[in-house]
Amino acid sequence: MTLLFVMVGAAAGAPSRWLLDQTVQSRWERAFPLGTLTINVIGCALLGFLLGLSSRGTPTPELVALAGTGFCGGFTTYSTFGFATLRLAEEGARLEAFLNVAISLTLGLAASIAGWSAATL
Repeated sequence: MTLLFVMVGAAAGAPSRWLLDQTVQSRWERAFPLGTLTINVIGCALLGFLLGLSSRGTPTPELVALAGTGFCGGFTTYSTFGFATLRLAEEGARLEAFLNVAISLTLGLAASIAGWSAATL
């Protein structure tokens, strides 16, 4: 049954990722992957919040499977982050590639901490 929850969450997360990426990138006319960054930071905050609640015993394991593993797993995208960083570096935009890594890690960790903190107040 847990697999079904993961599948349903992922089925919602993946198209949500695509729609948000398209929306952000259509308004951002640079090569920097702001859509991917936005998605991953939101996903970190959501997962941090959910796992913060989980540490208090609030959500059920089914909700964690649905929203955490399923939705956040389908929504966030490490592979696109890696590919976009490599593409920037190959195109000679090494500073942008470095900034993508630094900003993604910093904001992702900060969003996770903020989500966890909000859930455990």
